[in-house]
Amino acid sequence: MSVSVEPSVSIIIPAYNEEKNIETVIGGFLASGYSNILEILVVDGNSTDSTAAKVADLSCLYSKVKLLHNPFRIQSAALNIGLEACQGDIFLRADAHCHYAPDYVEKCIHTLLTTKAINVGGAQRFVAEDKFQAGVALAANSLLGNGGAKYRNPQYNGYVDTVFLGCMWSKTLINLRGYSNQITNEDAELNQRLLEKDSEAIYVSSDIKVWYYPRRTWLSLWIQYFKYGRGRFLTTIKHTKNIQLRGKLPFLFVSCMIIWFGLDLFLFQINLYAKELFLLGLVAVFTESLRVNLKLNGNFAKEVWRGNGKSPPSLFSRWLMCGIVIMTLPVAHFSGYAYQLFRNKFLKISDW
Repeated sequence: MSVSVEPSVSIIIPAYNEEKNIETVIGGFLASGYSNILEILVVDGNSTDSTAAKVADLSCLYSKVKLLHNPFRIQSAALNIGLEACQGDIFLRADAHCHYAPDYVEKCIHTLLTTKAINVGGAQRFVAEDKFQAGVALAANSLLGNGGAKYRNPQYNGYVDTVFLGCMWSKTLINLRGYSNQITNEDAELNQRLLEKDSEAIYVSSDIKVWYYPRRTWLSLWIQYFKYGRGRFLTTIKHTKNIQLRGKLPFLFVSCMIIWFGLDLFLFQINLYAKELFLLGLVAVFTESLRVNLKLNGNFAKEVWRGNGKSPPSLFSRWLMCGIVIMTLPVAHFSGYAYQLFRNKFLKISDW
């Protein structure tokens, strides 16, 4: 493909109730040193706060900023609306929950131009402003919290099976007919389609730096991972040959535990030590939480904490929250996966 030295870029930002973040995110991209950002498209999913009004005000001040409306509210629909409207050579997906390095756009473009990859991005670096977010951020550094995903490793450079956010040629995405209209996991599903074309389609660069602010409450985290589980099931049944085991592990693990506990309850003649196994699991979770906390304790204030002058939470509260999050993630993911399996297999509802 023949392109100019600096291909034009469309930045697409799905948003819903992001009044606290949206101006900062847009302002960061407006201040980017990359000279050919053609437009910043904010696709609002009927926000009930002032998100849309703030974007509209910015669009009056900056011609690059444009407000689009997403009546379907789900993120995949927002991305497809942005794709249909975008004029740039490159489609760069952004998230309103994130903070981006000043050279984020430049590094994305450089990586896209200098690798064989079709879709590129940086590691998902977790940061926190309160103690629950701190627990989520720390859990993301544990194998029990990230499942071994390479795109969670800030030092990793290389080809992967999926990537956080993403940057790719607009024409490529158009030829793929955009994102699948499923409730979540649309990024992993897209990347599966890319991997079916080329095993080196997805690349993560440690030079591309973006920091992600996770959910602030236990309930919002549960809902997020419940939706992730639903989306993962939909991706799994679409791509039966190449789907990663990592996406099925929460469902398989929790299912095995439920079966084990059920057998222990009803097989009175045999003791399967379910209670002991449960206690051992709790010990393992909170031991892992302690390990992660001690490993990152020296750098927590510098690399993870973004408390705007507030003191970081204590080691004890971080340990407790991290343990709670590690237990929550697989159960919430399992619940969403099982719910979607029931809808598809028994109620015959596809949810595409």
